[in-house]
Amino acid sequence: MHWTYTRHLPPDFTPRSVRQLLTDWWLPSHLVHSLRIAQRVLVNDHYRSMNQLVQPNDRVTLTFLPADFAHPFPDVAPDSAATVSVLYETADLLVINKTRGSKTHPNQPGERGTTLNHVAAYLGADQPGPYILSRLDQETTGALLMTKTPGVVPIMVRLIAEKRVQRTYLAWVHGRLSGHGTFTDPIGRDPHDKRKRLVNGVHPQRAITHYQAVDHRPDATLVQLRLETGRTHQLRVHLAASGHPLIGDPLYGSPSRVRLRLHCWQLSFPQPFTLDTPPTTVTAPVPTDFDQF
Repeated sequence: MHWTYTRHLPPDFTPRSVRQLLTDWWLPSHLVHSLRIAQRVLVNDHYRSMNQLVQPNDRVTLTFLPADFAHPFPDVAPDSAATVSVLYETADLLVINKTRGSKTHPNQPGERGTTLNHVAAYLGADQPGPYILSRLDQETTGALLMTKTPGVVPIMVRLIAEKRVQRTYLAWVHGRLSGHGTFTDPIGRDPHDKRKRLVNGVHPQRAITHYQAVDHRPDATLVQLRLETGRTHQLRVHLAASGHPLIGDPLYGSPSRVRLRLHCWQLSFPQPFTLDTPPTTVTAPVPTDFDQF
């Protein structure tokens, strides 16, 4: 099995070396090395060394093999695809609208019933994926990004690390939160509860959340949240520490009969193997009961 990608460089492309092109396409150095050693980079159907130039309108073909990746075939048992709601799909990328109450991925070998199991059934046996790129807590709804093939996984992982993938959430929180701002408190582990995280907890890590109040109700605020970092429970911890815990959050808020009101509303990301193109933005419809509590 192999995965081949062919891209035509645009007429306004600035000439650069093959190596620089692959770097600009966000390929990690170990993949560039594998492609070079095995001569699996073709320009107009001919091998070209890494230091040679590619020009406008050239056709570049890359071929990846399973040996290029640490985990080329994820061990995910397919389950029913009935709950899979696709928001966006290409030959490589998939964004689905995750339902409330569904775990993102299995935690034990052979586990079924998670979102990843359902997507595996949706893709079918002829696809090696799915490969998870982002995660949502079990009670969180909304846009979830994954890939269908291993070739673009390291590219998307680097784009996420470089903050080129933007995640915007909507949430209802307790109390009246006005205006906009940024939470910057570092987040670490809670020494008294292994399930939880804590502002300035054990081994704290940098955490940045941007917020904007967009609507109000008596004793409740609808906020738009943008993650600049991706710590475990980051939104829930930052909002709870601010005195405005998420409505329906059983871990960081008060006991409630309402389920968590947190929704990944938009994902914005560059397309793999492209240069300076506008990002793709995918919007997940808000659940019909989101404002009912």
